[in-house]
Amino acid sequence: MMRSHDGGGWLMRVITGTARGMRIETPKSGLRPTMDRVREAVFSSLGDRVPGSRVLDLFCGSGSYGLEALSRGAKNAVFVDSDTDAVSITRRNLERAGLEGIVFARDAFQYLGMRAEEDSFDLIFADPPYTQARSDTKRDFAAELLACPRLAAALEDSGTLVLECATVPTTTGGFEVLRERRYGKSRILYLRKALP
Repeated sequence: MMRSHDGGGWLMRVITGTARGMRIETPKSGLRPTMDRVREAVFSSLGDRVPGSRVLDLFCGSGSYGLEALSRGAKNAVFVDSDTDAVSITRRNLERAGLEGIVFARDAFQYLGMRAEEDSFDLIFADPPYTQARSDTKRDFAAELLACPRLAAALEDSGTLVLECATVPTTTGGFEVLRERRYGKSRILYLRKALP
């Protein structure tokens, strides 16, 4: 992944599937896109879980996770971000790729509380901010997300949550970590609902 020559957002592409090679437009600033090599590793790990799956892309940014899933045959995808620029870019990326998805301009926690139905997703991708910018108190979005009971409820019992974070949260709420991978400063956690 690299900066585009015009000084704009990051240069990212859909890795494979029906939209293979399509350039993904990204916001010019303020967001931390997931590198292509990281997404490629994530989807390689998920393998045949993607085709036919129901996908939720939380804190979607450019929508790169959901776009990749749809390109690889996911049944449907919902994209959620509170940033209006990110939402507009995600919609444009879907249109350019010839893919269909539902995009919500909403805080991820509000979406989970008001819109997410039980067992509605097979795969949930979450790439929250690592910390709240310019704040005296640091907010651990990853830990908050894992502690949110509506997130666990929205994931199908055999589903997988893929969480990108800077550090492994000290508690994982209603989830158990299946595996962890590190890529530079980022960690990818693969989680499932904790067994009762």
